[in-house]
Parts: sequence; C-alpha cells; structure tokens
Amino acid sequence: MRNEELLKRLTQAQGIAGYEKEVRELIEKEAAAYADDMITDAIGNLIVIKKGQGGPQSKKIMFAAHMDEIGFMVKKIEEDGRLRVCNVGWNWAASAYNARVRFRNGVTGVFGCMGAIEDAHNDVGKLYIDIGAKSKEDALKYVKVGSVCGYYGEYVDLQNNLVCSKSLDDRIGCYQLLEALKENDGTYPNDIYYVFTVQEEVGCRGSKPTAERIRPDIGIAVDITPAHDYPCDLEGSNTVGKGVAIKYADPSVICDEEVVAAMEECCECERIPWQPEVIDKGGTDASSMNMSGVGARAGGIAVVTRYPHCQSCVASKDDIEAGARLCTAISKHEFNF
Repeated sequence: MRNEELLKRLTQAQGIAGYEKEVRELIEKEAAAYADDMITDAIGNLIVIKKGQGGPQSKKIMFAAHMDEIGFMVKKIEEDGRLRVCNVGWNWAASAYNARVRFRNGVTGVFGCMGAIEDAHNDVGKLYIDIGAKSKEDALKYVKVGSVCGYYGEYVDLQNNLVCSKSLDDRIGCYQLLEALKENDGTYPNDIYYVFTVQEEVGCRGSKPTAERIRPDIGIAVDITPAHDYPCDLEGSNTVGKGVAIKYADPSVICDEEVVAAMEECCECERIPWQPEVIDKGGTDASSMNMSGVGARAGGIAVVTRYPHCQSCVASKDDIEAGARLCTAISKHEFNF
C-alpha cells in the first residue's frame, strides 16, 4: 500500500457515531495541504473542496466516506458497578461478548453476559461492561450514563496481503478519499467534494445536510460491503481480493446506470480490478445523496470485508488500493450526460 501507516492511524483513532472529533482532526491535518477549501458543518461533517477546470460537461461530484464507527453507550450503572449499555449502530452481541472496549477518557472495560451468551439472542441489553469498579459510586468516578465506548482492535497483517482491524468500516473509505485528494492536481474537469461524514452508522445522517449544501450532480458513497466468499449469515457474490466493488444496488438505493457504466469504463481503461456489488441487507450514504435536494445520480465504491461490525474486520490491501485508484479515475472522467 502507498501509505499504510495512514490507514493504521485512521483505524486506531476512536470515532463512535456522534463523537467523531478525533478522526476529523486527523483527516483535517492530512488534507489541509491539498484542499482548496475545507468546511466543518454544524453536526461535524468535514467537506474538503477541490475545484476543477470546468467546461460544458463538467460535473459537481460528491464523494462520501463516513468517519464514525459502531460502539456502545452507557444507559444504566448497576449497584455492583457493572455498566449496562445500548447500541450506537449495529453490534453483534456474540462479537462483543468478552471483548475489550475503551471509553473516550481511556477507561478500559470487558464485556460479560447475564447468563449464557447463547440465550442473549443478539440482544446487547443482556450484556454488561466490567471496568473493575466495586460499586456504582466507584464506577461513577470513571464513567457516567451517556458515556460511549468502542472496541479495541489492533491493526495486524494476515496472509496474502490481507489486513485485520477495528473500524475498517469506514476508515478504508476515509483513507481512499485522502489518497485520491492527494492525486488531484486541480486539472480535472469536475469540481470534487471529498466529504467525511458523521453518524452514518445510525441512519446515514451526516450525508443528508452535506448533500443539501453541495447539491451534487453525482453522489458516490465510498464504503465497505460484507463478504460472501466465506460462510456467514448473508449470501451473494462479494469476494475478498477480487477487486474494488462497484455498487449496483442495495435496499436503500438503485445506482444510476450511467454512473455505474462510467465506473466500469474507468476500471477497464486504468486496469483496475473490479467486481459488481449487489447486497440485499444494509445501505450507505448513497441513498441520502440520491434523494437530496432535487435529486442526484447515485453511485457506490466499496471494499469487500469479512466480519464487519466487530473488532476484527478483514480486507484486502489490494482491494483498498484499487478503490483509491477508482476514486481518482472517476474524478477525472468526462461524463456525457
């Protein structure tokens, strides 16, 4: 990878949905030297603008990669010091069980279960966090109702150029946009808006006001997508290591066929390995951009990942780089509509 240390730093930063400041500050520092302008809006979205050369067919393209990660929020502190939590985004109770978590102030905890994990039926409400507190009074020295925490998940290399880490969803997309921004020398025909959104994991909230502000001609979500090549709870064609995924559809959006065709053309011309993506569960910021203002043509660029929404997501470095290259290629593309 061209800048693996950046991806590592992005994944290890904490940015639970609604609390993305640490991630945003990292991205701001990385992007500042390359941006024509940067805006942070009222809810924390970061908009990085790179103007193009213009022309009769030039477009306003909005890329959206979300900064937030899944996590948990304390909803009750038991008298014995255990912390009861609710989801911030979608978490698997079985993945959280016995996992370590970190609060924003650095306090560490471990998940336990009130009974057998098999009886929890994927209900995070049946879990609790043990921070080592002896009582409710003791626990309140370190956390309070409303405190949020996220997974520990070290960035480690696997075989065959795969990587495992927490929050690859969607720090992969943040990495790809930053790398594409650095490639943008200002000679492209299109105006490019590299948008790092908040609160995608709790309902694609951040992309709504940013798309309303920008009013893009084309809105492209840059995210991850679940793998189907190993046994899991989903079925489909997504395969780790087969190339960047070009979104055709998910339950929230049907991508514009001309945008999809342009992406396929870019991959063929630039020799970028790619695969079609169709999923029947989940969604991305593409849907919010698609329905914003008077509407925008929607597309999606994704990296196939195994075990998303836990502390040990797995992806191919080759696929990540292919996605960054496609972001650059589509930014330069001269559209005919």
